[in-house]
Amino acid sequence: MKGTLVNTAAVIVGSLIGMAAGKRLPERLKTILMQCLGLSTILIGLQMALSEKDVIPTIGCLLIGALTGELINIEAAMDRLGEWLKARARSDSSTFVEGFVTTSLLYVTGAMVIVGSIQDGTTGDATTLYIKSMLDGVASIAFASTLGIGVAFAALSVLFVQGALTLLASQLVFLQQPAVLGAITATGGLLIVAIGFNLLNMVKIRIGNLLPALIYAVLWALYIR
Repeated sequence: MKGTLVNTAAVIVGSLIGMAAGKRLPERLKTILMQCLGLSTILIGLQMALSEKDVIPTIGCLLIGALTGELINIEAAMDRLGEWLKARARSDSSTFVEGFVTTSLLYVTGAMVIVGSIQDGTTGDATTLYIKSMLDGVASIAFASTLGIGVAFAALSVLFVQGALTLLASQLVFLQQPAVLGAITATGGLLIVAIGFNLLNMVKIRIGNLLPALIYAVLWALYIR
């Protein structure tokens, strides 16, 4: 769990630094910073999404995952959780829920989460999660400077999701198979591209409702590929 604890702390510290810096930034700088974050997020997502040569299964998993997510309405549940946290924090930030949901999805979607958590849980090697901690910490500075305190609460998502993966590591070793990791990376990349579009205010994609696509990607890699 040490890797997850460090990652959680990195998100909190980065968020606090970002919030302090954000108070000193004029609105026009916050706007262009958010645009840069959106473009950077799209680039990262595209690199991940195109890591697999065969994109048809990725698209299929995304479509089926979207249908499943819409039926369950995961996004609405995440928004309600964000509103609940906002009320408990007694925050009046208009971007609290957006900051919490956006960065939560960003920080727990990707191969580093799975690989790092399993390594930490099975061998005690938290190197991958330490690297992820530095990346998430820097990202939190940027996001919190524009989206505010909601970003800091994404640390809870990191703690619970990565913590659960670490504790269940011995049962989840199969997720480290190259085929599975490839499928997760490609599908997760598309979700990250969607986050980038949302940050640019180009369109409002209910990314939470796309999360089941990751499960279908694993099932496809294990039983169909």
